[in-house]
Amino acid sequence: QVQLVESGGGLVQPGGSLRLSCVASGSIFGGYVTAWYRQAPEAQREMVAFIDSGGITGYADSVKGRFTISRDNFKKMVDLQMNSLTPEDTAVYYCNLGRGDVDYWGKGTQVTVSS
Repeated sequence: QVQLVESGGGLVQPGGSLRLSCVASGSIFGGYVTAWYRQAPEAQREMVAFIDSGGITGYADSVKGRFTISRDNFKKMVDLQMNSLTPEDTAVYYCNLGRGDVDYWGKGTQVTVSS
């Protein structure tokens, strides 16, 4: 069984930075794609960034140049560095571990960008 635990969310002013972390427990990690998603109130969940076990990354257009995803396969961790945050980045951020039809999700961490 895989559990994903996110941390690092909170309240930050516009223009500020936050770093989210996700730690996976269980026997799988290396062969899976890891990603961060977010869901704002009354909106659909959207993919923010992903990184595969080889280090290939992808980002939503809305966060390119501001967010950076990274992972440590040995520690089974995936981080999301978020810079130049805006109120539009306010959402619950979820960690995802997936391969094919298999998906694992964390419970999410709240990020609020407000002055």
